[in-house]
Amino acid sequence: MANLKEIRNRITSVSSTMQITSAMKMVSAAKLKKAQDAITAMRPYAEKLTELLQSLSASLEGEVGGAFTTQREIKKVLVVVVTSNRGLCGAFNSNVIKQAKLVSESYPGKQVDFFTIGKKGNDTIKKTHQVIENKSEVYDDLTFEKVAQIAQQLTDLFTSGAYDKIEIVYNQFKNAATQIVQTEQFLPLAPMQSNVAVAADYIFEPSKEEIVLTLIPKSLKTQLYKSIRDSFAAEHGARMTAMHKATDNATALRNQLKLTYNKARQAAITNEILEIVGGAEALNN
Repeated sequence: MANLKEIRNRITSVSSTMQITSAMKMVSAAKLKKAQDAITAMRPYAEKLTELLQSLSASLEGEVGGAFTTQREIKKVLVVVVTSNRGLCGAFNSNVIKQAKLVSESYPGKQVDFFTIGKKGNDTIKKTHQVIENKSEVYDDLTFEKVAQIAQQLTDLFTSGAYDKIEIVYNQFKNAATQIVQTEQFLPLAPMQSNVAVAADYIFEPSKEEIVLTLIPKSLKTQLYKSIRDSFAAEHGARMTAMHKATDNATALRNQLKLTYNKARQAAITNEILEIVGGAEALNN
């Protein structure tokens, strides 16, 4: 059994860790509320924008998406991996990285490169795969304008023919304890639903075609922004849950160490009493 000093040191160490994890849990909970409000407020807009784009496209004949809908023979694929800049959030990052590698393996014989958003994903993937660029700094000040620049960069890579397909892998926020890994096709645009009807009493100015071509870049930027916002909220939820579990584990370990310490202390006191009694008996005899 460890001596009393070693047990006391372990209790002090575990208590310090527990204070840190508890503080991190509270910080993540505060950040989660803000991030959750942001993604919750944004989702209806993103869904309505997609619905409007589908309605307009379904009412038009022929190809209206231009370069955004061009279906080319797939030779080069770009996988956009959205992770976090920091760890201590359970399997949040590893799940996305694992899914991104599965996506790359689904294109045997093709060139698959990665575009990372988040330091953790970049640090892991660049060891085994080609990462053309990393945008970890976007989390320093997460705004639509910064994400729009990244979306435009990805769009240029596709329209220029540098890549024939672009996919996004990220964590979708469901609640504080649940994150769902999603894989979405960014470009080319998936065929619009032909069964979606647009209201007949709409007056379009300018033409439907011009509106669709204006909405597509806006929709792509919104899609990427929503994905990053989803991941941002999911990160804080995952970290809050992980720190909550870590705090509970540290509390249980501290209680166990205290029990071990008390038993060792009682054993030491008992031994001292026995030694004193034995010494007194020896003197009497």
